[in-house]
Amino acid sequence: MPDMDIRFDVPANEDDLIHRLKGRSAALVYMAYLSRRVLKACPELKTIVYLSTGLATHADLDAVAEFGVDLTGVKGYGDRAVAEHAVVLGLCALRRVAEADRAVRAGRFDLVLSEEFQGKTFGVVGLGGIGCETARIASVLGMRVMAWNRTPANPPADCELHELDAVIANADILSLHIALSDETRGFFDRRRLARMKPGAALVNTARAELVDEDALIAGLDAGRPAYAALDVFHSEPLPPDHRLNRLDNVTLTSHSAWFTPQAVGRLLHAGFACLAEKLKSPGPGG
Repeated sequence: MPDMDIRFDVPANEDDLIHRLKGRSAALVYMAYLSRRVLKACPELKTIVYLSTGLATHADLDAVAEFGVDLTGVKGYGDRAVAEHAVVLGLCALRRVAEADRAVRAGRFDLVLSEEFQGKTFGVVGLGGIGCETARIASVLGMRVMAWNRTPANPPADCELHELDAVIANADILSLHIALSDETRGFFDRRRLARMKPGAALVNTARAELVDEDALIAGLDAGRPAYAALDVFHSEPLPPDHRLNRLDNVTLTSHSAWFTPQAVGRLLHAGFACLAEKLKSPGPGG
């Protein structure tokens, strides 16, 4: 059995990460950015399984290719968990749960007028694993589901495929589920946000960088979107003095949509299984 070093804490900084990885040929990594400096300082490291999806967020992919590193992510482990969270955030926006909670805690007991979700339209942008699961849940709840995908897709039952502009314009809840790339960074800009219908809510459990943050905050002030429910942010953790914290028409959670015992179990099982398979049959760089 190969020598194994297991650390449960997050590296204090980049130097600490280099210290942990230096001399290792393979690693299972979580909560650490694999920069060019890190990979260059660890020339023996040729096999990495990252315990997450969206590898562009967690590593310098140009450096990964340059140094011949076999980097693999884990997919599918959090599809159900994130989909449930996305739908819950959307429903909380329609029912104004966070606003009512803040009011009661502040000593106010006013009636808060909210919307039923039966018959509303749930828009899904991106039909990967999470997007499809989100569409299924929203449909079961009695909502019309409209979806758009960047490439041809087979939508779940009771999910209608439409052009992006139609999904944006008709959705009462618009939920983002596309991967972050150079093409999708800032994808929801001022122009697209302004096309949302009055009273609609934007839900983002994918990547914060999909949305132009300045445009979103300006839009929230102007009512397009009327509400935002966010699990991801450009700065994490979100600074206490951030502008989003001063807005009433937002619900904020701590990038924890995926974090359930079931999803964690699936993640670890799949991650270790992937690493074991690679160690048994190393690729060209192994």
